[in-house]
Amino acid sequence: MLTICSRIVVPYDQSELSKQALETAITLAKQDERVELNVITVINTQTAVYNYVTFDSDPVRQAQLAEAKEMLNEVKEKLSGLPNKARTFIIEGSPAMSIVDFIVEENADLVVMGSRGLGGLKELFLGSVSHYVVQKSPCPVFIVK
Repeated sequence: MLTICSRIVVPYDQSELSKQALETAITLAKQDERVELNVITVINTQTAVYNYVTFDSDPVRQAQLAEAKEMLNEVKEKLSGLPNKARTFIIEGSPAMSIVDFIVEENADLVVMGSRGLGGLKELFLGSVSHYVVQKSPCPVFIVK
């Protein structure tokens, strides 16, 4: 029985490493049906450029939301076979800070994430988002490589 954590957060961006992180988190959650699994994806609104378009009618944002919903629908299917409570969330903002904020707000016990995501520039050992989460998370972070 897994007793060291009751809430697992999985940042998910459909990269191969985030898929592996999700599989790892599912394996951990299966150890005890009381473990709650929260899968989040972040739409990076920090890089969007807004000229004369309102935020709600921005076609780039709408496309990002549609893609995120489709991606998380696939995740929901995968999670549907679990006896555990499993939820998915779409968050808007800076990915690194949004993930840490979610961890704090949900009082997570463990984060399972890939060492790199779909971001462009790579750091030497960890991606910038995973590096930030490791440094700022109030709970343990399990990095999948």
